[in-house]
Amino acid sequence: MIVHPKKRTRLQVQLPLTPLIDIVFLLLIYFLLTTNFLVDEGIKIKLPQAKASAPQTEKEITVYVDSQGRAFLGNEEVSLAMLFDRLKEMIGGKENKLVVIRADRAVILNKAVKVMDVAKAAGAGRLCLATEKEF
Repeated sequence: MIVHPKKRTRLQVQLPLTPLIDIVFLLLIYFLLTTNFLVDEGIKIKLPQAKASAPQTEKEITVYVDSQGRAFLGNEEVSLAMLFDRLKEMIGGKENKLVVIRADRAVILNKAVKVMDVAKAAGAGRLCLATEKEF
């Protein structure tokens, strides 16, 4: 009797790719959610911290006040008299225009209040003092 040996098929190991792809997508989503894409360019200031701060969503005019009390509109340093003229020009005739004051936490309060007073005199309908969210 002749016995034919049965051919054994080799077992091939396959790497399951579906769980690997799931993990890669989860990591991608995690890094996208934890990365801060908003980059504030301009004057280097440290904002005061507040627990009850809310993000502003509308278009506003931003005035920066650094720790020495100098006022900046954009990246340009302006005096208080020039700030009044520039804000009056930017606000135009809009009654409800928002002006955000981003004052350094080390600035003397009187200097920040002067900038707020100039903005109100220039016709700003609403004033807002920017803060950082305290964690």
